[in-house]
Amino acid sequence: MPGNKLPHEYSRFERFIENFKYIIGGLLFGIVLIKSEVISWFRIQEMFRFQSFHMYGVIGSAVLTGIISVWLLKKFKVKALNGEQISIRPKEFSKGQIFGGLLFGFGWALTGACPGPIYAQIGAGFVTTVFTLISAIAGVWVYGRFRHKLPH
Repeated sequence: MPGNKLPHEYSRFERFIENFKYIIGGLLFGIVLIKSEVISWFRIQEMFRFQSFHMYGVIGSAVLTGIISVWLLKKFKVKALNGEQISIRPKEFSKGQIFGGLLFGFGWALTGACPGPIYAQIGAGFVTTVFTLISAIAGVWVYGRFRHKLPH
C-alpha cells in the first residue's frame, strides 16, 4: 500500500486492491474443490460408507501438506506477508472437542458438506446447499449462545 497510511485512510479502490488477493485465492480454492470432486455428495457418501479411498487420499494429502508446511514455517521462522512473526501455540485438549467432532462428522455425513466446500457447492449450482449454510450459521449462533454451558 502507498506510504504509511492507516487502514481507515485507504480509498475504497485501495482496499479492494489490497483484498483482491483473497478473492483470487478463494476462486482458485473453489476451483480445486470442484475439480478434485471433494464437494461431491456422492464422494462424501462413498467415504462415510468406506466404499472409496478418494476422499481419504485428499484429506490425507492435505494433512501431510499441513504438517510439512507448519514444520517449514517453524524451522525457517517464516514471517507473515505484513512482516509479523508467525507463532503457532500448542492447543489444549478438552472433551468438548470429541463431542464437537462427532457432531461435525454426523452433520457432514448427513448433508454431504463441511464448512469449506459449502460455498463451492453453492457456486457450482447445488442450490439445496443453501439450507446447509443456513443451518451451519444457526449452529454457530447456538454454540455461541450456549458455549458457557457446554462441556469443556
